[in-house]
Order: sequence, then C-alpha cells, then structure tokens
Amino acid sequence: MEKDTARYFQFKTTFGLNVFNRSAGVDDPVNLFGYNLDVNAIYFPKDHAYVFVSNFDYLRINDADFLNFGFVHGRVNFLRERMVNYEVYGQYSFDNFRGLDPRLLVGGSLRVNMVKSDRVTFTVAFGGLQEWETWQHPYREEIVEVSLVKSSNYFSLRATLNEYVDVNLVNYYQVGYDRSISDFRQRINSSTIINTKITDRFSLTNSFDISYENRPIVPVTNVIFAFKTGLSLDF
Repeated sequence: MEKDTARYFQFKTTFGLNVFNRSAGVDDPVNLFGYNLDVNAIYFPKDHAYVFVSNFDYLRINDADFLNFGFVHGRVNFLRERMVNYEVYGQYSFDNFRGLDPRLLVGGSLRVNMVKSDRVTFTVAFGGLQEWETWQHPYREEIVEVSLVKSSNYFSLRATLNEYVDVNLVNYYQVGYDRSISDFRQRINSSTIINTKITDRFSLTNSFDISYENRPIVPVTNVIFAFKTGLSLDF
C-alpha cells in the first residue's frame, strides 16, 4: 500500500457466511451457523499513518458455540518516514471460547526503521502498555479480573525475496510483573505471512500465527496457533 503514492486512503472488508443443516438422521440434526468478518483501513496523509484493523469469527453447531473470537485495533504512527518515529494504539478483543471477555489495552512505542528500501523493511520497537483482562475460570464459577502494566517490544520484517515471493513477519515480546503471584507474566506472539505469485492471475497466501504465555491468568492452553492457506484469482 505504501508503494501506491497516488492513494492516501485504502479500505478493504471481507465477509463470509456458512449456514446448513446437513444431518445424518432425522433424530440427530446438525445445524451449523458461522461467519467471519474483516474490516481494515489505512490513511496516511503526509507524515503520519492512521491504521484500523478488525477481525471477527463465529461458529455454532446446534446450540453449542465452538468459536467466538474478535478484535478491533486502532493505531497512529507519527512521523512514519523518519528513522526514529512513534506510535500509539488501543485495542478491544474477546475470546469467549477460552473465557476471555473483554481484553482492553492502550499503549505506545518508539520505533526505529533499521532498514527501509523498496525490497526490505526492518523495524524494531520498544514501548509499553496497560492491559485489562476479564476471564471466566474454566472449572469454577469464578470471574478473574487483572490489570497489568507491561513492556511491549517487537520487530517487524517485510521482504520482497523476488518477483514472486513476499514475506511479512512480526514478533512481539510482552512482559509484566503481577503482584498477585509475585512473578512475571510473559507473552510471545508471532505472525508470519508468505504471499507467493504463481502466475499473473493466481497467487497463494500462507499465514501462521502462534501465541505463548508462560503463566495464563486461568488454567487454559498456554500455546495457541492458527494456520491458513488460500488461493487468490485476480482479474
């Protein structure tokens, strides 16, 4: 998007819906309802960039919710073309299947553009955030609320390997001290996207996301991941 200097605003939304009642027998019905929604926008007049990204996924089979996840994230990057620049951001997210609703955070970072060219962009960022989480304990009728200040740091790599392959990699490391356990809670998030151009019409996109928390607030799986692959046809 940054290469298209003639456009200062870009917007993209994707919506998908699945509804069916394909059942094996009349006494054993299977009713599925699911949807996914993505809304993304970026506006970068002159020196700054305003970014909005969101994603919602929901899946219900019969009367049971199997997936209900979403987030809304807004970010402003000041003086984005300079070697040293700044950003502030806020986010609302939820993950009902794991018992998290809501997670709120605000934060900011100092960013350093270590490498910035047409083919490679490498950025490191150092900052902090304030995080509020509300969890439903998976085994007890108990609500756990936490509020933590965390150091939040990341590096971002975007590279055009050749005319066919683009790579986008972001790795976060967040850590904060929780007085209730007298110890540090650490989180690592990694997102990797590989776009492969097969022909002028076809392209392949692979994405892999993984998150690790050393001490979850409640006893849930501390490693979660998602892999997606898709084929695009452009006219």
